[in-house]
This record gives sequence, structure tokens and C-alpha cells, in this order.
Amino acid sequence: SPMLKIYQKTLSNNLSFEGIGLHSGKKSNLLVKPAKEDVGIVFKRVDLDQNNLVVANYKNVTSAKLCTTLENNFGVRISTVEHLLAALYLADIDNAIIEIDSEEVPIMDGSAKEFLEAFKKTKTKILSKKRKYLKIVDKVELIDGEKKISIEPIDNSLEVDFRLNYENKIIGKQKNVINFEIDDLDEVSSSRTFCLFEDIERIKKAGLARGGSLDNAVVVDDNSVMNTGGLRNDKEFVNHKILDLAGDFLLSGYRIIGKVVCYQGGHELTNKFLKKLFNNKSSLKIFENKNIAFSKNVSLKQSSKIAVN
Repeated sequence: SPMLKIYQKTLSNNLSFEGIGLHSGKKSNLLVKPAKEDVGIVFKRVDLDQNNLVVANYKNVTSAKLCTTLENNFGVRISTVEHLLAALYLADIDNAIIEIDSEEVPIMDGSAKEFLEAFKKTKTKILSKKRKYLKIVDKVELIDGEKKISIEPIDNSLEVDFRLNYENKIIGKQKNVINFEIDDLDEVSSSRTFCLFEDIERIKKAGLARGGSLDNAVVVDDNSVMNTGGLRNDKEFVNHKILDLAGDFLLSGYRIIGKVVCYQGGHELTNKFLKKLFNNKSSLKIFENKNIAFSKNVSLKQSSKIAVN
């Protein structure tokens, strides 16, 4: 069983990125800066003089249509945060201040690949405080029409079993199971956002996807992938959904330990689910790891200090 990391981490230096927003079509600059322990992930809109901090937390999600948008109490927004959050999750970074000069995180190539590569090349700094984990102790499930998501106990990792169900025969009923502690995550991190060609016009009419192109999204028509070079991996569609879920789960403020099964989900379902999870306090335990691997026969109380918020 994998060992959970004990201490919180941040970056050792600033990292900058630039690109265009998928939905706004506007160019934006991003500076990811180190932060102290217990800061978490905080966005700072440097194009604004005041009230410009937006904490990356599920309670601040004001829209989850097509992308995850965070907003503070003053109506200051930051959108399309999920792939950057997924990269921070995969790079094991707990604390960072993210300065950005526009309302939307650049889409880069539509995946978390460029963010993650840069994070991995940079030294991380281990902080003095322990990382807090949220361990699922009882199953929690949310059913929303056709869509379904549940989480149940598992030892020491986040495992995601995701199933798509599209009429489109290229996407179809793709499914995959990823264990974030054990599996190679390269295919997940490099899987791009996708859409159906028939939906593009509708999305653009709604004022979205202004920056979308074949450089940053997989576009599928009735019987083919329109991008030159096709897919990056056989399960790119479902793998991208798993990547989104990892990014959205980081908005819990913890590393979640549990087995997720999701059918036809997305940002909205995940956000509703996090709200339900935190309303089911008895189904979760918040703990810090104390060098002892959890196993079925060790009671949680012996092996950890439980800090319930």
C-alpha cells in the first residue's frame, strides 16, 4: 500500500506561464509563486487594485458550466482553474499564490501537461506543517438524473473509476480506472479537453470558447477526430474527465483518500458532490499522516491525530 506524503509542499521559486483563455479568447499571464504552510491555493487578480484574492475552494465555485469558475465575496472571478489545479495536485504542491492579469487561466494545450512539466522541473520546498488528508470512512453517493457519483473507503489513495456515455460513436462509452498513488499519470495529465463539432456553434453563441481551436481542444464530429495527429492516447476523452475531477477535488482543501465511481459526470456534478460530502461529516475523517501506513487492522485513532474542522 502506498505511503502518503507527510509534510506540506510549495514551490521553491516563481514560475510564469502565458497563453489565451479558452472561453474569453484573451491573452493572460500567470505567475505561480511559493506560499507558506496552510495558505492553500489562492488566486490573485493583479489587474485589479483591491479585493483581488480568490481562494481555490469548492465554496467559492459560482459556475461549473463547461469550466470551473471561482468567485470571491466582491464578485471578482477566476475561471477555467481545473487543469492548473490538477497539475498542482499531480505535482504534490499544497500551497501557492497564483497571480493572474485576467479573468481566465490560459488553456495552454487543453491539458495539464505544460503546467505539470514546469512544476516537475522546479524544486519543491518542504514546509514544517503536516498535510491534511480527508479519508472517506462511509460511502457517500449523489444521483442527479442520469448522472451519478459516489465515493467509498479505500486505503491510502485516490482512485477514480469514470465512465462516459456519449451517443457519439467516437467517444461512446469510454471508461477507465486510475489510482493516483500507483498508476503512471502521464496519459491523464496530457489528455486534452474535448467537444463535439456540432456543439461548437451553440457554445460560441453563448459567448464561450472564443479562444478554442484545434491547438487546445480535441474536436470530434460524427465519425472522426478532427485534430491532425488524432488522439494522444486511446482513452483521451475519459482520461481528461479524470484529470478535471482531480483538479476539482483539490477544491476540497484536502487530499481526498477514497474510491470514486463517476458516471457521466463533470464540473457541476463534482461541485454538488463536494458540498454533499462536507454535509456528511460522519462519513469523513480529517487526519495528518504520522509515518504509519494505514491498514485495515489499525484503527484510525491509533495511527493519526485527527483534526476535525
